Amino acid sequence: MASGLTPSMIGVSAADAEAHSLTLLELAAVLDLIAEGATSDPGRRHVRGLRPWKEPTAVERALRTTDEMVGLLLREEGWEPPPIPDASAVLRRLSADGSVLEARQLMQLTLLLSSSRRLRADLRRQQHDLPLLAGLGGRLLSARALEDRLARSVDAGGDVADGASAALKRVRHSLRQARASLVRSLEAFARSLPARFRVPDASVTVRNGRYCVPIRREGVSHTGGIVHDESATHRTAFVEPPAAIEPMNRIAELEREEAREVERVLMELTDLARPHADELEVNLHTLAEIDSLYARGRYALEHGGSRPVIGPEAGPPGGEAGPTAGEPTFRAVDAFHPLLRDSGEPAVPFDLELRGDERVLLISGPNAGGKTVLLKAVGLLSVMAQSGIIPPVGAGTRLPLFRRVFAIIGDEQSIQASLSTFSAQVESLRVILEHADPSTLVLIDELGGNTDPAEGAALAGAVLLSLAGQAGLTVATTHLGELKQLAAEEQAIVNASLQFDTGALRPTYRLQRDRPGRSYALEIAGRLGIPESVLAVARSRLSDEARRVERLLGDLEAKDAELERRAMESRIAARRLSEREERVSDMEDDLRRREAEIEEESVSRAERYLLAARGEVAQVIDRLRAQVLEASKPPGVSDVESVDLAVREARAEVERLLREAKGRRPAAENGGVTEPELAAGDRVRSGSLGVAGRVAEVCGDEIVLESGGMRFTLPARDLERMDATHVPQAPRPSSSRLPELTPRTEVDLRGSRVEEIEAYLSTAVDAAYVSDLPSLRVIHGKGTGALREEVRRVLGSDPRISRFRDGAFEEGGSGVTVVEFGKEDG
Repeated sequence: MASGLTPSMIGVSAADAEAHSLTLLELAAVLDLIAEGATSDPGRRHVRGLRPWKEPTAVERALRTTDEMVGLLLREEGWEPPPIPDASAVLRRLSADGSVLEARQLMQLTLLLSSSRRLRADLRRQQHDLPLLAGLGGRLLSARALEDRLARSVDAGGDVADGASAALKRVRHSLRQARASLVRSLEAFARSLPARFRVPDASVTVRNGRYCVPIRREGVSHTGGIVHDESATHRTAFVEPPAAIEPMNRIAELEREEAREVERVLMELTDLARPHADELEVNLHTLAEIDSLYARGRYALEHGGSRPVIGPEAGPPGGEAGPTAGEPTFRAVDAFHPLLRDSGEPAVPFDLELRGDERVLLISGPNAGGKTVLLKAVGLLSVMAQSGIIPPVGAGTRLPLFRRVFAIIGDEQSIQASLSTFSAQVESLRVILEHADPSTLVLIDELGGNTDPAEGAALAGAVLLSLAGQAGLTVATTHLGELKQLAAEEQAIVNASLQFDTGALRPTYRLQRDRPGRSYALEIAGRLGIPESVLAVARSRLSDEARRVERLLGDLEAKDAELERRAMESRIAARRLSEREERVSDMEDDLRRREAEIEEESVSRAERYLLAARGEVAQVIDRLRAQVLEASKPPGVSDVESVDLAVREARAEVERLLREAKGRRPAAENGGVTEPELAAGDRVRSGSLGVAGRVAEVCGDEIVLESGGMRFTLPARDLERMDATHVPQAPRPSSSRLPELTPRTEVDLRGSRVEEIEAYLSTAVDAAYVSDLPSLRVIHGKGTGALREEVRRVLGSDPRISRFRDGAFEEGGSGVTVVEFGKEDG
């Protein structure tokens, strides 16, 4: 098992003891987990090298910088550092005088310079919002001249490019020409060979750095030349013909010249980069740190971490640097063990708050209940935060600053030192008691175990009482019942336990402060098959006090479970009530919407009926007038006046009914404008009817409007006062308002929908007919012809219209229909 401070640590420094404690807390495993989020090997090494800072300003700066990285990742989705080469070995070689870097190593320097320049510019743009990250970017070297020279001199494949120097470009050009010429010559030579000496599908090849032609073995003596190789079957020889020897010697000379120039270029480029070796080292370290911050930012986002507040340095209550007695020094909100969260097992968050005068947290409870996990979590959260890592905690978390962390976790023996597990733990306790101070975090697992329970409890109690006045915070786990009573004796000691499901006999891992935990040893033993007779004897051997304490704790747990059950029922009932209220509210909204739809439909149906009635009234009036005129030849004046009076009354009644139907619409649709203090003679306009005219009478809240020889009684709020210079404009057809009744010699239907044509055109025809206009000009435009067809259909069914025709050229052509009325004179 994992162990505590080893016996070999006797006499060692506190720093060594703390390093061993970090190993016990499994900090390395947490850092490995975070390092997976980095993009480069230098970044991953930087994460794995993180250790807790000791100074408050350093911790605060590290956490703020990580928090800025979280903000950058939230603001710019998909952001990540540019490629970072693992150039540590290259930089060490560059620092050595007289060294020459290879082309691939220079390519790494090019990438290092390029990434530094790009990241420096990227972070500089964020300097107002992310000042700490921008400050890191400011440490990066931007040497564009050196970067460009290296980029021109080394290609993407890691070779010296032709453009590295004029001499290299010239010699490589000559090489290519010489090789091409030699290959052509050898191909011609191969084609000239007798068929019995040629190798089918053979081509010029290179053997031992020389260009050769494959020839059958029996043809070597015929062709002459130098044999450089042969096939596995010995049937084919690779021959350099005599004619190729001199050109090949020339190629070899050019290759040596190329190698000398490449070596010169590499030396020159290395000498150009060497003065920047230290700055490049800083560049690499800074890039690794930013990549490390990127990994820490990703970890915080993926685990829902919030930057904790680093409170005052842990110390004695009321001390110069320490907190006051009632001030919270340790507050963990929705906290998780960092490794448990990624283990795939269900993780339960814990909340824990300790005041300045609460210096020891004693956790008790059964085995496998999560005590050790909680112990490690407390240590890891503090260590991570002081290392510049935002731990998996919720907002409102506050952690004290610890300058030292000591841990004893697990069993340990030392055969060499002849020390038992208990002796090894005692040696570790001695080291802790010697070095612990008010800025120390102490974590002890199973304190007082592995020896006689009575003496172990006595020693453990003395250690806890000593640490309560000596260390900043001590968290210990135990099975010893006697230790649970220390909280009643010493205010600085706080009991805690992890909730246990007594029915299922399994832990729930929920932290309960101020409540010692039961061991459940006998219950678990029974569940695992120990005979009841044995368990009965065990219970009888318990002291009266032990049984009384166990019964008391059991009763408290039962009451807690009942309270939790009732609280859960209350939450469920409240949630159901809220859902029911939402459903009722939705039903009410649906009912109101349905009522409005039904009202709208009934009003629209009434309007359509009355509009149709208007046309029928006009036809009846025409027939009535014709009958009157036919009955009295010549007609009497009184008869005509009676007919006109009947006409006006009939139309007024229809308009009244239309107005009432319109008035049933919601106020938002009526759109009327209240105009108070109207007087007779004022020029006004009706918002609901679209009629313009003059006020004939004012009757309280109602106004008699006179327009076109007809009178309308309307509410004052429906009328809008018009200036003397105001000329009413014909409203565009709309399905939500009645058309204008003012007679006009022309009506413009362009822009209207086909379904709106009949209502608007019928009204315009009514107004023109009643006003005895001889004709009406209907503008519908050409377009697709749909409006024109609908206009012709409506006009064709109206008996008041004698005929209609396309407009003349000067009247608008086929985009206009001219309507002529067939009224009789007199």
